[in-house]
Amino acid sequence: MSFTQFERKRIEALTDEFIESRRPPAELRDKIDLGFRLEKQSVIIFEIRPVWNDPSKVIEPMVAKATYVKRQNAWKIYWQRADMKWHSYDPLPEVEHFEEFLEAVGADDYCCFWG
Repeated sequence: MSFTQFERKRIEALTDEFIESRRPPAELRDKIDLGFRLEKQSVIIFEIRPVWNDPSKVIEPMVAKATYVKRQNAWKIYWQRADMKWHSYDPLPEVEHFEEFLEAVGADDYCCFWG
């Protein structure tokens, strides 16, 4: 089950605002940028950058993921480790509101999301 149209628009607006506040200057965006996508009940934030040895190819290293669990009315927060798997963000594994997820990713108190 995916988000309703209203939920989707709200999440997109909040995430757009968050991404825009963290994007690099326009002149650097061909070297590194940020994006996000919605997949089912998850929101994934990622970097966009060219492959170091082939700038014609682009990679999207993952930064953070939030998955909404309706029956718990909670957003689960994940980060991607070097093993390329999503792991629960143990300092704050879940939040009630989507904005709290964005705040946690922005603060990155444990250097899990931005390094």
